[in-house]
Amino acid sequence: MNNNDIFKKLRVALQLRDDQVVEILELVDFRMSKGEIGNFFRNEDHPNFMECGDQVLRNFLNGLVIHLRGTKENPKNAMDVIKKNQAEIKQNIASKRFTSSDITKTETKKPFQKSTTSFKNKPAFNSKDKKPAKKIEIVEKVQFKNGKKKS
Repeated sequence: MNNNDIFKKLRVALQLRDDQVVEILELVDFRMSKGEIGNFFRNEDHPNFMECGDQVLRNFLNGLVIHLRGTKENPKNAMDVIKKNQAEIKQNIASKRFTSSDITKTETKKPFQKSTTSFKNKPAFNSKDKKPAKKIEIVEKVQFKNGKKKS
């Protein structure tokens, strides 16, 4: 297990977004952009993948301690911070799912009902009943003349 795997698992377990990871790193005066942090979470075969060094992980863990526990002067309860993050995520998801146009659509839709017809009651498909539709040519036939001219 390498540093990238540890970093990914901590991010998922604590439900942190990239901007929150940037803030955590800034708590210990370590500055990185969201793009650089995103490169740590990519697949190893991706061209922008970056190996997470020991210094980055060490600073993230030190910043995470301050983020969750607080400082000696201003202590925090870690579970309160985690629950606050979860509430923010749920709120963001809910606000993205339902916009004003979505609410009007859901009011007019009927709830899902199971079909009362079974396959036995449906009429059998008869190929003689339906005639094949004419094939419509969208692009006219074009003759390409690439390469050397033939005499």
